[in-house]
Amino acid sequence: MRSATFLIECLLRAEMRDVVTVEPATGGVAALAGIATRRDAPPVFVKAFADAPADDVFEAEAEGLTALRELGGVGTPEVILAGRELLVLSVLCPRPHSETFWEQFAHALARMHLTTTHPRFGWHRDNWLGRRRQINAFDDNGFAFFAQHRLLRWLGQPRVDAALDSADRAALERLCHRLPDLLPDRPACLTHGDLWAQNILATPDGRPALIDPAVSYLWAEVDLAHVWSTSPPPEAQRFFEVYAELTSLDSDWRSRMPIIQLRQHLAVLAQFDDDWGAADQIRATLAPFRPRT
Repeated sequence: MRSATFLIECLLRAEMRDVVTVEPATGGVAALAGIATRRDAPPVFVKAFADAPADDVFEAEAEGLTALRELGGVGTPEVILAGRELLVLSVLCPRPHSETFWEQFAHALARMHLTTTHPRFGWHRDNWLGRRRQINAFDDNGFAFFAQHRLLRWLGQPRVDAALDSADRAALERLCHRLPDLLPDRPACLTHGDLWAQNILATPDGRPALIDPAVSYLWAEVDLAHVWSTSPPPEAQRFFEVYAELTSLDSDWRSRMPIIQLRQHLAVLAQFDDDWGAADQIRATLAPFRPRT
């Protein structure tokens, strides 16, 4: 109830005075969120931080949603308000439990990745991954960009340093040095950047729609790895089959997923007391790169 009261107070300060109730939403881990019922308008999804990490968090998120929709052609909620302390969006629907939905999503994501290639890696501004700033300084070299701004940037974070020993950190640096040997040289394209299963919803007419982006121009497999690694439902198997066919993925793509997903595991480890197994996943992926004793 305290979160509902806080969200109502934020809405009132934003001059949305027809709010009747707010039902807290579940699933998010970084911000408070809920569905606001209004007297004179359709319900809206509202999201706020009790202590926002910066003034531009929701502005950057709203811009990411616009980029996904206008550049990438994928469904997103409508942005109704994006302020310093509050983000208000149109309400989406739970995704259907069907292979057809996941096949539609494969087509939508493949189309976005294939039609938004970019000569450089990064984005024109920094944005946010949870409560941590995502550095997006442009770089011509995808391996250097990924190493510096998606992996090594988490070293020095207190929770990361507490969970990983010096050998682990040295192994991460060694892995970064070897990225050109471990991953294919692929072009940059528009990526959602935080594509775990909870961020895949549906429009009112049942089409796939995405929320909570951390967009940048990066390898398409960053999005693929996140879906692959976050326990998608059984019917999502059809997504991987169709996406691989549409994008001509090689047969070894699954073996690359743990390395690419290191970025997300490190981000989770840096931000949350319960890391949901991220530290163990990181150590397992780094094991081949630890010095032999």
